[in-house]
Amino acid sequence: MISTNEFRNGITLEIDNELWVIVDFQHVKPGKGAAFTRTRLKNIRSGLVSDKTYKSGEKFQQAHIEDRKMQYLYNDGEVYHFMDGESYEQFMLDSALVADASKFLLENMEVHIKMYNLDTPIGVELPNFVELVIAECEPAVKGDSVNNVTKKAKMQTGCVVNVPLFISQGEKIRIDTRTGEYIGRA
Repeated sequence: MISTNEFRNGITLEIDNELWVIVDFQHVKPGKGAAFTRTRLKNIRSGLVSDKTYKSGEKFQQAHIEDRKMQYLYNDGEVYHFMDGESYEQFMLDSALVADASKFLLENMEVHIKMYNLDTPIGVELPNFVELVIAECEPAVKGDSVNNVTKKAKMQTGCVVNVPLFISQGEKIRIDTRTGEYIGRA
């Protein structure tokens, strides 16, 4: 059990048989009345974000979430296939669970799969940076070099990233998976 006084961002809780992760919280001590905790929770399965208020000291069941290192194998259209490197056990994740991570997934990439109660996959956590090859982008035009000008580049995985004008097709670049922004050449 975890008390509202122990809330931290990223903690996963079981509330009404649903898994919720704490996105943001604030302890409030008004001048009059009892203290309370204002929280913003995100439902792990549906993605719904909800604002809730709880009395100070209220207790909740903390969910047991484990990160398992796995290798991304392939996508067959609707399902993404992953393999545990230690046990060689394969897991299939629905495209809804993979969500935005699919934009950066390359075959044989090492990722962390979040597991609930050791057997139910609930999400994918990518490395902070990935290196991808530019599949398509417009050529740079001489004279278009005002401050910090960018162009759109389509990566080998299909995602589109803004890159500086001097970057050309076929180059390998580093991308921050948390923001989807260009970091530099690889």
